[in-house]
Amino acid sequence: MGPRLPFAVTWDYRCPFARNGHEHLLDGLEAGAPWDVTFVPFFLNQTHVAEGGLPAWEDPAHQPDLLSLAAGVVVKDRFPEHFLAVHRSLFTARHDEGGDLRDRAVVHDALARAGADADAVLSEVDSGWPAQAVRDEHERVVGQLEVFGVPTFIVGDSAVFVRLMNRPRGDGALARTTIDRIVEMITHQPEVNEFKHTRLAR
Repeated sequence: MGPRLPFAVTWDYRCPFARNGHEHLLDGLEAGAPWDVTFVPFFLNQTHVAEGGLPAWEDPAHQPDLLSLAAGVVVKDRFPEHFLAVHRSLFTARHDEGGDLRDRAVVHDALARAGADADAVLSEVDSGWPAQAVRDEHERVVGQLEVFGVPTFIVGDSAVFVRLMNRPRGDGALARTTIDRIVEMITHQPEVNEFKHTRLAR
């Protein structure tokens, strides 16, 4: 049995470690994991803005980078029955296919192949509310929990950045075990503040 305690995980489609972590979530959920997980958008551009600088949300130069994240938010909030498939498809477009998620055609194709109404989703993106939703969620987890990256796992008032080096590649049992261990460690071993291998096993 997996953890039934609600937890959340941040994402930005451009990060390879977010791809790894979220594939574990997706494969685990598809395998029947009993997780109550909330997906939280996090805009990585904002983490690189100097103190006192123009926020990424307000800088026209950063707007193209919001496209895929905003599209994911639209599907999550308005078309939730397609979210898991779209979530996987957008990660695939970037990391397996080398697509540029600033390109509207790339995002459109990723949405369509996941079964979503791509034109409807992008119309919602153009309305502006999804970008505001991204900003609201980003600022909330930064302000409340000092979140700084993706993927960050949030359980209650504990937030932990987790860098997984492997992909589950469709192994639902592996995915469930991996996420269960992460949530268990956050919940029951808060004294472990940092745990990082000095080198990777090959």
